[in-house]
Amino acid sequence: MNRINQLFQNKKEGILSLYFCAGHPTLEGTNNVISTLAQKGIDMIEVGIPFSDPMADGPVIQDAATKALKNGMSLRLLFSQLETIRQEGVTIPLVLMGYLNPIMQYGFETFCQSCVKCGVDGVIIPDLPFRDYQEEFKPIADKYDIRIIMLITPETSEERIRFIDEHTDGFIYMVSSAAITGAQKEFNEAKQAYFQRINGMNLKNPRMIGFGISNKQTLESAQSNAAGAIIGSKFVSLMDEMKDPGKALARLYELLAE
Repeated sequence: MNRINQLFQNKKEGILSLYFCAGHPTLEGTNNVISTLAQKGIDMIEVGIPFSDPMADGPVIQDAATKALKNGMSLRLLFSQLETIRQEGVTIPLVLMGYLNPIMQYGFETFCQSCVKCGVDGVIIPDLPFRDYQEEFKPIADKYDIRIIMLITPETSEERIRFIDEHTDGFIYMVSSAAITGAQKEFNEAKQAYFQRINGMNLKNPRMIGFGISNKQTLESAQSNAAGAIIGSKFVSLMDEMKDPGKALARLYELLAE
């Protein structure tokens, strides 16, 4: 069974997934970050593929991507780094998150083959049109047992959400707002109503809530309205500050308890 499906089958709530950008803060640190997070209780990891025009990302992740590219990170190098990650004892799901352009330049089938070789379980491509996903990408991904995770926002129609739910597998990434990524102090009433509306749809896929989670209030709100939470910008900023994944994660855990 794909590790993503296995995670959600074994753990129904309280899941915590972290995002970091490959090549940031150091070019060679990818496997160390993954191993450290896996050893310290993180359930799933999203590894960002840096891109020069990350349209959905806020300033923190944009800055990390810029630094990663300056460090020399590329998709080809990332796959070469990940080749040993499963031999290093990491068993949790790994998801790559990146924009369509670098993946298309690499070749999507070649990309899926590299994912299988490295033990990568899924991919999130925020700018992948759903029709292209269905017609071109899904058949190839299914062939290699790679999950393509689709995003929904407060603006996504019920019809569209049900369509995504019907035609995807793994989990649905619930973006907390239509804004770019970045930490928020709290989720307002409108966001809470959105969470509850999706809850009431009884979708078959589990959901993870991301964008804006950085403290106890936003974490608890996300985890009470979905299978779990995804934290990106706050962890990336702590990595930028501390340069050490263990210290950054320890500080993140402190902030999530406040």
